[in-house]
Amino acid sequence: MAYGDNVDPKNRVVAIVLVGLFTAVLGYGLVNGLNISIVKKIAEKLDVVDVEEPPPPEEPPPPPPPDNKLPPPPPVVTPPSPIPPPVTTNTVQSVPTPPPAPPPPVYIPPAPPAPPAVNKSAPAKPKGSPGRWVTDDDYPARAKREERAGTTGFRLTVGANGRPTGCDVTSSSGHSDLDEAACRLMMRRARFSPPLDSDGNPTTGTWSSRFTWKLNN
Repeated sequence: MAYGDNVDPKNRVVAIVLVGLFTAVLGYGLVNGLNISIVKKIAEKLDVVDVEEPPPPEEPPPPPPPDNKLPPPPPVVTPPSPIPPPVTTNTVQSVPTPPPAPPPPVYIPPAPPAPPAVNKSAPAKPKGSPGRWVTDDDYPARAKREERAGTTGFRLTVGANGRPTGCDVTSSSGHSDLDEAACRLMMRRARFSPPLDSDGNPTTGTWSSRFTWKLNN
């Protein structure tokens, strides 16, 4: 509230009048050289109303300082997880599947027999002309003088190298000298392709023949 609002209007008028009067008197005294004492007396006689100045109004409290703090963030609200509906399981009674029938037996024919092994064996074969191994020119001299004749049968044993390794008389001519002459000449002159075994390898074998001793007239 202002100071003028607290003073009574009547007192206010009186005060104004008195002040104006005091001012006029003082001015007059100064102009006319009045004694200051007169002025004082006049002033003392004036009924001055002491107007007390009302106390100043109480200042309103200062506004609170602005709060610069940021408001706390709103709490994060996690929505509740939806509850899944219960799963309904339809239980189906499975019928066991019977095992598959075993396949029919497969007939496997027996393997054909192995072909027989080829026999590669071969007897000893004379080389050249066997008729020239013993001739009449080989006639023993004594048997020729005595005019003895006959046929000597023999068997030669032939080695893997194709040469005779033995001679046996299988049938005698009746004269030992003729038989011995026949074997001796065969052992020296006869040559053969060697005999072969079943695998075709050279082996030992025999060869048999006959020679007739006769005199030409």
